[in-house]
Amino acid sequence: MSRILLLSNGHGEDLSGSLLAKYFVKKGDLVDALPIVGDGENYKKENIRIIGKTKKFRTGGIGYNSFSGRIFEIFGGQIIYFFKKLYLSYKLKNKYDFYLVIGDIVPVFFAWFAKKDFFTYLVAYSSHYEGKLKLPWPCKFFLISKYAKKIYARDFLTADDLSQQLRKKVSFLGNPFMDKFSFFENKPKIVPFNIGLFPGSRFPELLDNLKLILEVLETMSKLQYFENIAFKFAIVKALSMEEIRQILNQRKWIYIEKKGKNDGLEFTFGFITINLNWNLFEEILFESNFVISMAGTASEQAIGLAKPVIQIEGNGPQFTKSFAEAQRRLLGRYVFCSTNYINKKDQINQTINLILKVIYLIKLDKKFLVSCLDNANLRIGESNSCLKIINDIKGFHEK
Repeated sequence: MSRILLLSNGHGEDLSGSLLAKYFVKKGDLVDALPIVGDGENYKKENIRIIGKTKKFRTGGIGYNSFSGRIFEIFGGQIIYFFKKLYLSYKLKNKYDFYLVIGDIVPVFFAWFAKKDFFTYLVAYSSHYEGKLKLPWPCKFFLISKYAKKIYARDFLTADDLSQQLRKKVSFLGNPFMDKFSFFENKPKIVPFNIGLFPGSRFPELLDNLKLILEVLETMSKLQYFENIAFKFAIVKALSMEEIRQILNQRKWIYIEKKGKNDGLEFTFGFITINLNWNLFEEILFESNFVISMAGTASEQAIGLAKPVIQIEGNGPQFTKSFAEAQRRLLGRYVFCSTNYINKKDQINQTINLILKVIYLIKLDKKFLVSCLDNANLRIGESNSCLKIINDIKGFHEK
């Protein structure tokens, strides 16, 4: 039995961390979590004990944000919060056998600073961004230290690249955030054509993204073709039903009274009908034929499930033009986006053209989905990665 502390930096990282933690617990290990940003909601769902106080920040953490996002990080107290977490990880080091780091340079630095043996799932970095990974200084120094026992990359290209750069073995065993879908695999495929809508999870950006997606739907609502297509929004619990009702009523959407008992809401606008659901994130993603996404992890999971993604560039602070462009490099050519637009109206019209194009490819081009699957294996990897990573860690630690 091992005593393990998980260090993660971000919502998607917490998701992977919570799934890894669950498998460690199943094997009889004692696991605690120290989420560096956010409230650790994913750990709470898996009943993993959280160390220290948690706090949500509007940018979602120190990372890939706009300049204004970084300013908000500083004045929002995030730097002070960061140092408190750093001290806590150092103070508690003797309680654990090793640390498991999920994310980027921030938790890697925490583990190195504590002079604690650590294993790293380096999910935030990929060689797909620029062909050769340029680790932020001094991340390389931390990863070649004697405390860094094993490193797990997020794709094959990065594993090969880092193995050469660090002169130590870096493994690719898949991505834990995909294991969330393993219990859906035997479910029958939903017959109606489904488009999943993912506006993100962080305020106030979430509201702006939601309204932008609604603008796209409203613009194409006169096309009868969309009458038989299901549009399903995945909404985070922080956005209440009352807030959703208010937004849609202001935009002249018509509420549809549901006959059966369901926690979601249904609205119509022209030929478009939308369903808004809470706590059905994975179900909506799994059942979708493709997704319209202004999120990070949702897009990665969609590509991992061999589903095309359509982006809509937003104002941030996270899902900006530069973030979207980086995401396309990371996930490959089945992430589509309107980029050369004159104004917002042009952006929306180009996005609608992309929606029609993807529907056409899915329905009429037999090779398209086969290529999406090949891309999924290359960029994201196969399932059961949690078990593979944990067995590898335990095999190394216990020898």
